[in-house]
Amino acid sequence: MTPLYDRATRNASRTSRSLLAAAVLVLTLGACMSATTPGKDDPLPVKSKAEAQAWAQQITQHMADSAGLRTDPSTANPFFNHCTGKNGESAPDDRYYLMYSIFSAVPLAQHPEVIRKIRDMLQKEGLSIKGYREAIDDKPDALVDASHPTSRYFVTASTGGRENTILLQIITPCLMPPTEAS
Repeated sequence: MTPLYDRATRNASRTSRSLLAAAVLVLTLGACMSATTPGKDDPLPVKSKAEAQAWAQQITQHMADSAGLRTDPSTANPFFNHCTGKNGESAPDDRYYLMYSIFSAVPLAQHPEVIRKIRDMLQKEGLSIKGYREAIDDKPDALVDASHPTSRYFVTASTGGRENTILLQIITPCLMPPTEAS
């Protein structure tokens, strides 16, 4: 095979993986979330913690793929916590949310370009951009925050506290674990 053919095959494979990831993301989100604007009294989406973590991994990987990043699986950090109301109230039904993060090695000078690519993908897929920056005091310190209007998850991609890394993070809405069969 010629190098040009190898490069074309790799690019086609990368594109196929990105399209597959996007399709899985759409199907996953559509299968568990309301198609209309959620209300405060709507039932919570039902997901086991394993399903929620797999969902979060898919979303962060899709973000990474959109910018050509390779994530470091050893940095994956799932954090499950109980849901509480705005006045601190809680329910006895084990509802929870997941904050999942993972890092990718990226030279600091490339952070603005990477964050732009992720921002553009998020906008194209219908997420609302809530915050964006490329620099602080003329130094690369990139960030994009976005939320999904119906699925109510929140994503962040940012310089992330380590000079040559990008942090990819998702915070799920409050989720309900499946009920045990009687």
